[in-house]
Amino acid sequence: MKITKDEVMHVAKLARLDLDEAAVELYTKQLGDILTYMETLNRVDTENVPPTSRATFIDSAFREDEVKASLPPEEALANAPQSEGGSFVVPKVIG
Repeated sequence: MKITKDEVMHVAKLARLDLDEAAVELYTKQLGDILTYMETLNRVDTENVPPTSRATFIDSAFREDEVKASLPPEEALANAPQSEGGSFVVPKVIG
């Protein structure tokens, strides 16, 4: 699958990434290679492979909860485009 520079620049804009032309070229090639590989994987015959819920079989991935120091609110909000009263401000997305 081919990905265009315009698509890479669009995703970079959505992710608020400031990419120079060299980075756009590099990511366009790398993402194109990844998508091409995914097409190859999609052609693999999985007819007789049972579905699984995880890649590895382990008894329990849970651990005991431990109270640990958290990130200070000022540091967490440092790169936020907009914040108010110690919280992130985001656009309303539900009704």
